[in-house]
Parts: sequence; structure tokens; C-alpha cells
Amino acid sequence: MSTLTIPQTIPSVADDCEQLRKAFSGWGTNENLIIDILAHRNAEQRKLIRQKYAETFNEDLLKELNKELTSDFERVVVLWTLYPSERDAFLANEATKRWTSSNQVLVEIACTRSSHELLLAKQGYHARFKKSLEEDVARHTTGDFRKLLVPLVSSYRYEGDEVNLIVAKADAKLLHQKISEKAYNNEDLILILATRSKAQINATLNHYKNEFGNDINKVIKQASYFIYLSSARCFFKEIDEQATVKDLKADPKDEYLRILRNTIKCLTRPEKYYEKMLRLAINKTGTDEGALTRVVATRAEVDMKLIKEEYQRRSSIPLDRAIAKDTSGDYERMLLALIGHVDG
Repeated sequence: MSTLTIPQTIPSVADDCEQLRKAFSGWGTNENLIIDILAHRNAEQRKLIRQKYAETFNEDLLKELNKELTSDFERVVVLWTLYPSERDAFLANEATKRWTSSNQVLVEIACTRSSHELLLAKQGYHARFKKSLEEDVARHTTGDFRKLLVPLVSSYRYEGDEVNLIVAKADAKLLHQKISEKAYNNEDLILILATRSKAQINATLNHYKNEFGNDINKVIKQASYFIYLSSARCFFKEIDEQATVKDLKADPKDEYLRILRNTIKCLTRPEKYYEKMLRLAINKTGTDEGALTRVVATRAEVDMKLIKEEYQRRSSIPLDRAIAKDTSGDYERMLLALIGHVDG
């Protein structure tokens, strides 16, 4: 499912380091050489390169990259060069420091990583920032967002395939009840999403759809909502159930509900979640380089092949063509290399 391409014959780590040193030397930086090496090495190989570079030249490769490169190209190369758990710790810290209710990064890290990967990210957070991820999430979020996100980043789920159908049926009934009551911040609802294994959650959602006839995310998205009316007296009026069902974008809780929907999607169909992130990042109104960089750097070694297939199915054009149309230069070349594009 990875799109990473590694040469059949890989140079020694020492040779890679010498070539990278050469790329930084002289009057200009050899960006193509940097791409040729780093974009075609896996996480363990990149880790060894960083270690050997420091031993050989008494320099931190990441600092060298930061010094020599600029803009979006710098960010994608640096993020990619980080070990996955370091990268997650770095992105999570950014997300807590720059927290907004539209920020999805914490949900991505908490819900698309395995339990062990999330644990490594939290350990990396401890080592780099001298505090816990849970502490920072609790500090920088409030209300329903804190109520959902702290349990998600604190989770250590069972990773096996075994499911309990009796529990799945009971959980589906509880979810239906709370969603019908619009109790989206209910502790039991959050407990299910934060503690059940992904296999168990999938069984619960399958039972939910079979029993109640709807996909749970569509139910949340299409729930009736309240319109705020401003007059001499401010009041809320519930839309009639017979009216056209609308999105929750006008609802005061919309951002929380969007995070709730994305939590479910990340836990059950991450490739669909990331495909949508890419579709939103590459659009006619402009490119969201931050989201594009993050998705490619974090998923190239995981499930980018599935994401590319889903993107083409939804958009009717290959992802590499969409990226080439919206980006340019070294940044474009690095992204295309990571998603497995081969020049024809």
C-alpha cells in the first residue's frame, strides 16, 4: 500500500551521507540530489542516514536541510526525513500550539495510527517537549473538543480482529439513542470511539446501519439543526423534520460535529478521509500546501496507494496529475517522488 520506491541496489549509508554533504556544498544547493536520496529511502534507512551524518560531519542533517532549503519544499523534506514517531510528535505539538476547532491533525494522529505507533508518538513527545501530549491537548482545547480529544490521544486500543457481537449490538443501540437525542458529547458515546478496537467499532457501525438503516456519519451530518435568530429576543428554533435535511454547517456545534465525523472516518476508512483531505487541499480556489504536505509525508509509507486509487475514483484524474497542476519546482518533484510517480 506504500508508494515509496527504493532502488534495487542501495548505496551504503556512508555514500548517501557523502552525496548529501555534496548537495549542500558549493554556490547552490543540489535539490535534485537531495530528492534522489531521501525520497527513495524508507524510515529506517533515513534514520541511519541521520545518525551517520551526525557521526561523520558533526552536524544535524535536519538543521542542514532547514538551512539549505526554503518554503514548502523545505517543510516536506524535513517532515519526511523525521522518523514517523518524531514526525507525529512534531505535528501534534504544532496542532496544540496553534489549536483551532477546524484543526484535524490530532484526530489523524490519534485515530489512524496503531496503538503502538500512537504510544511511540507520545514517547517522542515526552522526549522532545518535556511534557505529555495529553497535558498539552487538555491545556489548549476546551469544552466538547477537550472532552473528545483527550480520551482519543490517551487511548491504547486492542489491535486484534476479534469482535464481540453482543457488545457491538449494545453499542450501536446506545449510539443511535444519543445521536437521536443530539447528545453528541455524551461520555458513553465518546468512550466507545476512544476505547473500542477498530475492528469492534466497524462491527458496531455495521450493526448500526443494518439495524437503523443509515450510515452513522450521514446521520450526524444530516441531523436537524438549530437556527439562531437575532431580534429583540434571541432564540433557537428547531427545523421541522419534514423540511429539507441540511448540512450542519450553520449549526453552532458544526466544528465539533465535523471532528466527530472525521474521528469515525479515521478509525474505519482512513483512505477515504485522506482522499477528501487531498481533494480539499487541491482545488480551484487555491492549494492548501500545509495539508497536502502533511498527507503525503505521513501516508507515503502507509496507504498512499489506496488513497491514490480513491482519489482517482472520486475526482476522475490521477493524483500525480492533480499535484503537478497545482504545484511546481522542487516541491512538486518531491511530492511526486513520494507518491510513486514515474516520469514517462
